[in-house]
Amino acid sequence: MSSIFSRMKDSISADLHTMMDKKEQKNPVAALNQYLRQGEQEKEKVRRLVDRQYKLKDEFTREFHKAQDMADKRLKQAGIAERAAEEQMHAFAIKEHEEYQARADRMKASREEAVEQLETLEQKYEEMKHKLKDMHLKRMELMGRENIARANHQMNKVVEETSEKPFSKFAEMEQYIENLEYKVNSSYYRSTFDSKIAKLEKEMKEQTAEMN
Repeated sequence: MSSIFSRMKDSISADLHTMMDKKEQKNPVAALNQYLRQGEQEKEKVRRLVDRQYKLKDEFTREFHKAQDMADKRLKQAGIAERAAEEQMHAFAIKEHEEYQARADRMKASREEAVEQLETLEQKYEEMKHKLKDMHLKRMELMGRENIARANHQMNKVVEETSEKPFSKFAEMEQYIENLEYKVNSSYYRSTFDSKIAKLEKEMKEQTAEMN
């Protein structure tokens, strides 16, 4: 059953990666953002490793001091037992001293190695942070260039459209208004023509009557 779920998970993950790849091809900035997110996640993992290495160094230091203190203590006790002619106690103290001293030497070596490893880790961590910072700045530069490119494209598109379509629309509208005005004027002239003729005929008759 678990293998079935694993295959389903792998299949879904593969589909998501394919979708992301297609999306990133269309939007390089989105691809860079994704890469930076992964870089930040890796940086966080390295930071935790550096912190753990600090703790290990401190542990080695504490264990070294504890072992060295016990080795010194047993060596001093061996001297006391030797002066007191206590051979058994002297032998025990010497054996304990050797064991503690061996442990102290091992912890000292481990601490020195941990310090060297820590220095290497810190250098690489700082280098990693600088690289990521440079990438963030590069992303800002690319985003600025993308914004300018998009703005220029949009403005060019508006300029092209306003240089052609709107003026043709204005011409169409002007022609429409002229036709409408002509129709209105023609309709008004037609509706008042009969009354004007009647008035003109009446005036002519009155003038004829006055002359007679």
